[in-house]
Amino acid sequence: MEMPTKENAIASNREAWNDSARHHKDTPEWKERLIAVAQKDFSCLDQTLTGVLEQVGVDGKDVVQLGCNNGRESLSLFALGARTVIGIDQSAAFLDQARELATRSPHQPEFIEADIHQLPPELQGRFDVALITIGVLNWMPDIGEFLRHVAQTLKPGGALVVYETHPFLEMFDPESADPYRLDSSYFRSEPFVQNQPIVYQGKVEQKAAASYWFVHTLGAIFTGALEAGLQISHFKEYPHSNREELYDRYEQQRA
Repeated sequence: MEMPTKENAIASNREAWNDSARHHKDTPEWKERLIAVAQKDFSCLDQTLTGVLEQVGVDGKDVVQLGCNNGRESLSLFALGARTVIGIDQSAAFLDQARELATRSPHQPEFIEADIHQLPPELQGRFDVALITIGVLNWMPDIGEFLRHVAQTLKPGGALVVYETHPFLEMFDPESADPYRLDSSYFRSEPFVQNQPIVYQGKVEQKAAASYWFVHTLGAIFTGALEAGLQISHFKEYPHSNREELYDRYEQQRA
């Protein structure tokens, strides 16, 4: 299979995510969230990420979320005392949802549509804390280049927090006949390609723009961070999964 250029992969992923947005809105969770965000202390962040952000310190800080999706996590940062919050995503359709949630919230985040590889100059050197949560790194064809752009958003002494699924899980396919058998290499270089809508639960049997999921080893992520001028001051691995429920089956398994 012929691999797309980096630019074509990013553009196709954008189209796939814009198409995906309607499927995410047509859920009971969306209706519940519209009500929940009205609370001043609304947060959808789990205990682990909340603890890390408290340790880093968000209170009174200017925070950016890179790859903010529908803004629910960006809105959650106010519960930790964030002074200002900006969410950035390249999907206009998901940002429409983010702005709708923000209209129900007592807080005032800002949402900006941008490809992280082409951030507006006014976002450079502006933030105390940058946040990346699950499902961002793997849409990036070149993890080193991505992290260089991320690093440029930070003020001197600023912190980047990444709460992402472990690359180890990319070796397994939870929907295969034997979900515990290794399905692909840890060092896989070609992306996984999907031609159906991106949804978190189950599948939608419709044609959609191709989406490209790139696998990055821990070594590639660490090297990319260091070459971007970031210092790694905290690294911890957890025994729980923070991705789709299908992956919960890998928790607490014997080797």
